[in-house]
Amino acid sequence: MMTFSQQELNAIFLSLKVASIAIILALPFAIWIAWLLSRKNFWGKNLLNGIVHLPLVLPPVVIGYLLLISMAKRGVIGQYLWEWFHFSFSFSWKGAVLASMVMAFPLMVRSIRLAFDAIDPKLEQAARTLGATPIKVFFTLNLPLSFSGIIAGAVLGFARSLGEFGATITFVSNIPNQTQTIPAALFTFIETPNGELAAARLCAVAIAISLLALFLSEWLAERQKKYAKIS
Repeated sequence: MMTFSQQELNAIFLSLKVASIAIILALPFAIWIAWLLSRKNFWGKNLLNGIVHLPLVLPPVVIGYLLLISMAKRGVIGQYLWEWFHFSFSFSWKGAVLASMVMAFPLMVRSIRLAFDAIDPKLEQAARTLGATPIKVFFTLNLPLSFSGIIAGAVLGFARSLGEFGATITFVSNIPNQTQTIPAALFTFIETPNGELAAARLCAVAIAISLLALFLSEWLAERQKKYAKIS
């Protein structure tokens, strides 16, 4: 039976906290952006699509640096957050949440957009013909039919948030009990003499949680495909 130290437990609980809050906050925006990219044609659509997916192709350290110069206490935006609301992302778990949101957002949007794309537009046209407003169509048709895809996107985002390291450590550093998530703690233990066992335990926890999330995501994706065929 594995026995975890307090530092390991803190890292596990903080990772779960950060990943959960990141997905809860990012999900409404991911649904909205995915719907726009799936259903609307507008000037700058390709640009928006590129910006949304930029974290997938940029090194995480670059994302962390951009967050640092923009959202830190003396950043372009962060200085106003501190001046007006006395709120700062710097060196706190809130900054880890923001970094996780940014890195997980593209995966969430891609999964949810595929779910919207699978919905037959004729169903929406029929609903509008019967007098349904666009908002009613969205909440009574689009959301229910894409629910499995939305959940799958949230699960993928959660798994990505759980494994986030580069952007987080660049933006909010690696402070025990404050910003030290599982990947950061794992890095610390690898660099610490006699820290191999602690690193192995955290590695096993990360693998177990990530595999569970990925299996759940795959199951929901298959369910979404079957449901789309029936519809």
